[in-house]
Amino acid sequence: MTRALYAAASPSPRAGPTARPREPQVDVSWLDAIDFCNALSARARLRPCYTRGDDPDGLDVCWDRSADGFRLPTEAEWEYACRAGTSGPRYGPLDEIAWYRDNAGERVHDVGLRRANAWGLHDMLGNTWEWCWDLYDTRVYGPYRVFRGGGWLDPPRGCRASCRRKSHPTFRIDDLGFRLARSPGAAAATREPSG
Repeated sequence: MTRALYAAASPSPRAGPTARPREPQVDVSWLDAIDFCNALSARARLRPCYTRGDDPDGLDVCWDRSADGFRLPTEAEWEYACRAGTSGPRYGPLDEIAWYRDNAGERVHDVGLRRANAWGLHDMLGNTWEWCWDLYDTRVYGPYRVFRGGGWLDPPRGCRASCRRKSHPTFRIDDLGFRLARSPGAAAATREPSG
């Protein structure tokens, strides 16, 4: 998710024009990402995937799996997309595919500058962590949601297809963003956002 797309479609008053439109949007909570998915879906004349109430922990967010709108990937979908048919910890040499502690210069970078995986997906590892739909472990962590992928300040061990972290759905930080997903079969109904 780039800053430019986020600024163009976000319902959040925090979103606005940016001097770095190709950088990934960061400092986005899980709840912000849910709201954005619904706003972008409505803008594209698609049926939003989520409904939510007033629970500050987001435990009342419901996913309508029949909706054709934009959504967060599940954790399993995220890992499947990241691996792109590979079985190792990464889909290529780390320095070629990811911005991380040893090569990022302590900052986020524009999307798509590192080598894509076999399915053409860029930045699945490094640059920014990405929120997923899933709860982490409600018995231990309550409403905490999963994020995957590693960020620009992480060591190599944080940039692996199997690495997972979690936080409260209101958590925001400078290396955490999200990636959009759509359900299988929904792509045929895609319309460009107006506007």
